[in-house]
Amino acid sequence: MSGLIPPKAGRGMPVIPDLAVSSAPVAAAALPVTAKPTLAGLPRAALAEFLSGHGVPEKEIRMRVGQIWHWLYVRGATGFDEMTNVAKTLRALLDANATLARPEIVREQVSVDGTRKWVLRLPSRTAHDKGAEVECVYIPEKDRGTLCVSSQVGCTLNCSFCHTGTQKLVRNLEVSEIVGQVLVARDRLGDYPGRTPPEGAFVPNDGGRFVSNIVFMGMGEPLYNYENVRDAIGVLTDPEGLQLSRRRITVSTSGVVPEIARLGTDTGTMLAISLHATNDPLRDVLVPINKKYDIAELLQACRNYPGVSNARRITFEYVMLKGVNDSLAEARALVKLLKGIPAKINLIPFNPWPGSIYACSDWERIEKFSDLVFSAGYSSPIRTPRGRDILAACGQLKSDTEKMRARARLMLEEQLALGAE
Repeated sequence: MSGLIPPKAGRGMPVIPDLAVSSAPVAAAALPVTAKPTLAGLPRAALAEFLSGHGVPEKEIRMRVGQIWHWLYVRGATGFDEMTNVAKTLRALLDANATLARPEIVREQVSVDGTRKWVLRLPSRTAHDKGAEVECVYIPEKDRGTLCVSSQVGCTLNCSFCHTGTQKLVRNLEVSEIVGQVLVARDRLGDYPGRTPPEGAFVPNDGGRFVSNIVFMGMGEPLYNYENVRDAIGVLTDPEGLQLSRRRITVSTSGVVPEIARLGTDTGTMLAISLHATNDPLRDVLVPINKKYDIAELLQACRNYPGVSNARRITFEYVMLKGVNDSLAEARALVKLLKGIPAKINLIPFNPWPGSIYACSDWERIEKFSDLVFSAGYSSPIRTPRGRDILAACGQLKSDTEKMRARARLMLEEQLALGAE
């Protein structure tokens, strides 16, 4: 699945500017990929385990983790030599055995509306793994900056309107690879004390952080990578590190019902549901996971979501597809369906992508749909299309990763190993 955070609630359709793209390779903002592991993005427990495994005395580990954590997530260090309050001997040990590398930026694109998309290459896992690629997107507004992160390389859900769904699943992202996307964005935007954003960059001007909100709406289904997403949220919300509010983190799911309650209990984040239809036959086509967990089961899980209230409403995403799900009868059915659930309904103008069989609903139809939902008492903002010109908008993310099948790669590794004996 894929999507972006909506703007502040508003009810008129935006004017989409003429499209223009600024796209350029980025000079090494990330450190070179090496055989050494990166400590950037690791949870505290994994960082402690690394130090213990490299001979740091047990009585020092908690203090050393705290020091490294501060330099990584508060100061944005990219090299161990910056950690001036860490003993030189430990810095030398760390430098010899690890890096602070972020995912490698393959391409950065800047939309006319200020949206930025980064294509990121992840480190190779074997000699014959070229390194998978994922995308993350930064959406700036005056009072906040939202980063849309990926949780998987590719996706298994095959939602028929989503470009990401046309890319086969390669693998889940590790905790460090999820957090690494946030670090890349903060590096590129100068979102650390004493640093400034790139010349001409559009960033929030309210005095807050440039990356203030996180949405798990990029490539992949977050709840099919539950443990790593949960642990990444733990790193992002750590009060001595990145300090992001749990209420500023939204996890969007297409409907992996068994994990929804766990998400609320374990993380306390906001929940978004990729709904897009009001009846099972249509949702079976648009969001095929509905065949496993139907609408009634999904909505019951929403009613039971820990902490749900009028102050912590669930967001229901509804992509507007011309002649498919945009009738006023569907709008009335949607209102009836969500009765009793503290909800906000985001209406998403369909964002075209090469080969899609769908078209976006007419603006007039979208506004009438919104008016009906709004009149029934639900907030129904029409999501401003952001980054369409760089394929960064909702449903448009898809990396260029081309991978050997896991079994074929394993066979090749085994053949080469036998040949070397």
